[in-house]
Amino acid sequence: MGSVRVATWNVNSVKQRVPRLLPWLDQRQPDVVCLQETKLSDDAFRDLLGDELANRGYETALAGEPRWNGVAILSRVGLDDVVTGLAGAPGFPHPEARAVAATCGGVWIHSLYVPNGRTPGSGHYQYKLAWLAALREVVADGPEAAMLCGDMNIAPADADVFDPAAYEGHTHVTEPERAALAALTDLGLRDVVRDRWPAERVFTYWDYRAGMFHQDLGMRIDLVLASAPVAGRVAAAWVDRHARKGTGPSDHAPVIVDLDEAPDGDIGPVVPPPSAPRGRKGKVTLPQSK
Repeated sequence: MGSVRVATWNVNSVKQRVPRLLPWLDQRQPDVVCLQETKLSDDAFRDLLGDELANRGYETALAGEPRWNGVAILSRVGLDDVVTGLAGAPGFPHPEARAVAATCGGVWIHSLYVPNGRTPGSGHYQYKLAWLAALREVVADGPEAAMLCGDMNIAPADADVFDPAAYEGHTHVTEPERAALAALTDLGLRDVVRDRWPAERVFTYWDYRAGMFHQDLGMRIDLVLASAPVAGRVAAAWVDRHARKGTGPSDHAPVIVDLDEAPDGDIGPVVPPPSAPRGRKGKVTLPQSK
């Protein structure tokens, strides 16, 4: 299919993010976009954005629900074999709108919103681990050329959080969660951002509170995992930090991966880089811990 730009973005309510999303599509020109936390039913999504997306050449695959969760794939390089939901996944207590997959430009692409886990050891935490186990089975049985894109709600390593000590006792960094993520990469999937920038400070999420973004106190939980045939095509992989700045942003920034050619060059890992000093003296307490 030639060069393809794939992006993933947890928009934290597509209705709230329309003034940011549409200009971003026009600026970055992604061919495939995986969205998470759309927080709209499928009909409401189409009513809100159907015409705007069609005018830009995008087909849509949706798995939504009102108020919570919700995922989507927008594609202008084809949209075939659409699968909503995740076979074998548990619910909490009912199945949630957290997964949609389709073939886009010859690649089997998943848009994923992994459960948060809330508190280690809780029922929701066990649900998260069981959901990830179901995802692994689906991926293991899927096509060879694949990409998993989305908010994985796991920081793969200590280097993916601003201060490991600040996250002690919290989800996203526990050994079982990281083991569940490793079980996916053990299938041959590559973390393409970390592969390209092995020693760089890269975050995709910054809490709205306590000036976390402006101090660059974040974590990397939005990932693109690609199988070997796709990972070998990566020409650039970066975080679009511009989209987290300004008025009315999501608390997540998009991750952009260019296959075969990079229209903006190999400009990552985070564009633009943070201007705040890296690190801060004294122990930082997470806002939710206060």
